[in-house]
Amino acid sequence: MRKLLLGLLAVLLSTAAGAQYKTGDVARDFKLKNIDGKMVSMSKFKEAKGFIVIFTCNHCPWSQAYEQRIIDLDKKFKEKGFPVIAINPNDPDLQPEDSFDEMKKRAKKYGYTFPYLVDETQDVARDYGATRTPHVYVLNKEEGKMVVRYIGAIDDNTEFPDKVSKRYVEDAVNDLLEGLYVRNGNTKAVGCTIKWKKS
Repeated sequence: MRKLLLGLLAVLLSTAAGAQYKTGDVARDFKLKNIDGKMVSMSKFKEAKGFIVIFTCNHCPWSQAYEQRIIDLDKKFKEKGFPVIAINPNDPDLQPEDSFDEMKKRAKKYGYTFPYLVDETQDVARDYGATRTPHVYVLNKEEGKMVVRYIGAIDDNTEFPDKVSKRYVEDAVNDLLEGLYVRNGNTKAVGCTIKWKKS
């Protein structure tokens, strides 16, 4: 009986803390600090039809490999209503290269065209269920709610952009723009593990 009660308590606590999102789930808004010092939330993007939310960072080789492609995604889809919002979930105590000051430097050096937010508590990353950098979530605005319609990788070739054969994020956003059901809603995110704070 005690084990059963403890199990139920664990389920309730995990639900209260926010279960990891799956496709079809409604994503809650967040309020995180941008590299310009201002707080950013999805609700401030009044004209957005959805978002390309990408958990990424400075130091990870996979994130660096996708950096230009992330910029290109924002340039391609921002005007169509699907801007990129990048979020750095890593603990800078474990990875100093991912500190807020370093985020500002990297965004300026590479000309980021999108918000680059710091998830200081890591609560947003936990809510989303992000495990890697980069890890992408495509959200679609439906009846005023942000519904998760794609989770996973940006495309199928990290190392060689010119050899990409499947553009998962582009395909998902294009499906949504055409009013179609996203044909491939889940892929495996490939990248560095998120550097979680030590409890």
